[in-house]
Amino acid sequence: MRKIEALNILKSLITNAYAPYSSFTVSAIVEGENGEYAGGVNVENASYGLTVCAERIALFNFISNGFKKPIRLFLYAPTENFTPPCGACRQVLSEFNPDMEIVIFNKDENFKTYELGELIPLCFNKSNLEGRK
Repeated sequence: MRKIEALNILKSLITNAYAPYSSFTVSAIVEGENGEYAGGVNVENASYGLTVCAERIALFNFISNGFKKPIRLFLYAPTENFTPPCGACRQVLSEFNPDMEIVIFNKDENFKTYELGELIPLCFNKSNLEGRK
């Protein structure tokens, strides 16, 4: 998916975000190796710990739709700074592809690109479970 196409979809999706407490809206798209994709937005809850980020919702939609190999995450928050995925999202994303490309857009439609491994070095993964009793 081209970055401009992704940004247009992200800007459309973000209107569905539910952020009545923080007013901090985020949208995300997870793209697969065959061009398939799924989107998501953040959904807050009055019990803040039950809030779910856009990145995880997009990934869960991707997997729920039967797609297998996510290769890229596009992320948009209408902020001046570039807003990376939180630690919980990084951990969940790494379960499916620790080499995933992360493309982050800001409100000025500029972007930065990272590899997930840069954002979550030494993540906990299935190798940590090997050799247990």
